[in-house]
Amino acid sequence: MNTMTFEKLQYNELKEIVKSYCVSGLGKELLNKLEPSTSIKVVRNRLNETTEARAIVDAEGHVPFFGISNIASTIQKLEKGMILDPEELVSVSDFLRGCRKIKKFMLDKEFFAPVLASYANSMTEYKSIEEEINFSIKGNSIDAAASKELKRIRNNIDSVDGKIKERLTKFLNSSANKKYIQEFFISKKDDRYTIPIKSSYKNQVAGSIVEASAKGSTVFVEPHTVTKLNVELASLKAEEAMEEYQILATLSGMVVENIYHIKINMELISQYDMVFAKAKFSKSIDGIEPKLNDHGYIHLVNCKHPLLNGKVVPLHFEIGQSYRSLIITGPNAGGKTIVLKTIGLLTLATMSGLHIAGDKETEIAIFENVFVDIGDNQSIENALSTFSSHMKNLSEIMRMSNNNTLLLFDEIGSGTEPNEGAALAISILEEFYLAGCITVASTHYGEIKRFSEMHDDFMNAAMQFNSETLEPLYKLVIGKSGESNALWIANKMNVREHVLQRAKEYMENKEYRFEKLNESKIRKPKFVQEKRENHYEYKIGDRVNVLDYDDFGIIYKEIDNFYNVVVYYNGEFVEVNVKRITLEVAAKELYPEGYDLNTLFVDYKERKMQHDIERGSKKALRKIQKEIRKNRE
Repeated sequence: MNTMTFEKLQYNELKEIVKSYCVSGLGKELLNKLEPSTSIKVVRNRLNETTEARAIVDAEGHVPFFGISNIASTIQKLEKGMILDPEELVSVSDFLRGCRKIKKFMLDKEFFAPVLASYANSMTEYKSIEEEINFSIKGNSIDAAASKELKRIRNNIDSVDGKIKERLTKFLNSSANKKYIQEFFISKKDDRYTIPIKSSYKNQVAGSIVEASAKGSTVFVEPHTVTKLNVELASLKAEEAMEEYQILATLSGMVVENIYHIKINMELISQYDMVFAKAKFSKSIDGIEPKLNDHGYIHLVNCKHPLLNGKVVPLHFEIGQSYRSLIITGPNAGGKTIVLKTIGLLTLATMSGLHIAGDKETEIAIFENVFVDIGDNQSIENALSTFSSHMKNLSEIMRMSNNNTLLLFDEIGSGTEPNEGAALAISILEEFYLAGCITVASTHYGEIKRFSEMHDDFMNAAMQFNSETLEPLYKLVIGKSGESNALWIANKMNVREHVLQRAKEYMENKEYRFEKLNESKIRKPKFVQEKRENHYEYKIGDRVNVLDYDDFGIIYKEIDNFYNVVVYYNGEFVEVNVKRITLEVAAKELYPEGYDLNTLFVDYKERKMQHDIERGSKKALRKIQKEIRKNRE
């Protein structure tokens, strides 16, 4: 397998749908790692698990995964020697309770699911740890009843806290303090009880300033009457924190002592979650467990693509017994690509332990390799690069394939000249056949279809087409060659009869008429003197700026009826519209009167040779004769 196979066949999209049926991150994580197995023994076991789980889902309607969550990060903290906080301990307790309930549930289902029920025997119950955590922690906080010492400390905290509030209330109600107080309430600042005092009286109130307001108009003072009590309260709070830490450490230690078996529980819950997700998916598609083989035989009976919703035409398909290569032909948008994707995805799904939608007679082969070359993006501009990428992919597939390989090719040999493409495609198909591969390929090329008809181990198939509505029926008919129906469709679209007749003749004998166009059909340029825009009348030799190149050229041919001139630029003659040039220097300003402007368009060596010939130079004549002899050789 390779990533392209998974991508083109939308295998990961199928896994995402199955993941949506998981109840925990544990099952989803396991599904993320799931890949098709190439072992028929493993696949049988996977499918059996799904079938047993489906029986339970059908009978019970639900599975009690209550409280199950992914506690992997919590376990990792413990393995690093860290202490869990109350919320994390509660999640561990919930997980252990969920394991206990799942174990009981599965052991009761031994009749429906003997294999899945046997897994529950490996699951360990930790009811004592559950109870200890639930006794010590209430509402994600440590309960006072967790230990006698904690209860004593918290009682003392409540007592001291009450005394502080009582004294501060007395301070607020004192008429002597009324003028000092900014606001009449008790405020807690930096974990200390304070009274808001006007800053102008801060030195007249006996106490410690704990904090000041942003504007400085208020200071928060801890009166001396509660200073000792606040110190005592802080000490008790420290004792409380120490005792809470001890309780959390004790509870964490209980989990650590059993971490090995708890991790086994996690693995089993992950497996159960994934298997029951497969079962729920199976129920949603009314799936079946297909028959299996390891000799390349595929038999699909009323099978459907698992990602297609709504009304889907079921697929009947067979390969691997009387023929090992199938060539599918037919019109565009007829469903050939969907057939290939259905065969491939159903194979991958089965190898992953998933049920598929189809009849019970369906049989799937387990392959070592499944390779595809399906080009979904086609464009004229990208034809060369598309063909190159296809060839690169086919070359890689050829290198990795063996006699236990399923190959799915869409429009093999396309993207290049038809004759070459067909010949190359036939040779490639033959090479894969000789390697022992099972191959399904779609094509438009008639030559490939003819090759398939002549080869004993190849078979043709066609996508059916409604001759009345022009709509594809998406039905595959094995043993029949498909036609593109181009002439028939053109006739239905009212293309002229003589055009269709001529096309038919060309198809049959390849003799083309090469008729000449009647002169009366040719539109001649109209030499009507139109009112010209105020264009400069460019002359031969004018130096102009060619806007498209942002560079200079020389006018070689003056303006024509279409407002075009010919410019000598960079050793070449370029036709340019007058709107795309601007005059730089007129010829009359550049060259003296009577100057031979033709010399501007011939390089120096050529001009000298011409001059030598004109004056009868023997050297020049010998040079010409030498070049003539050289060309003859």
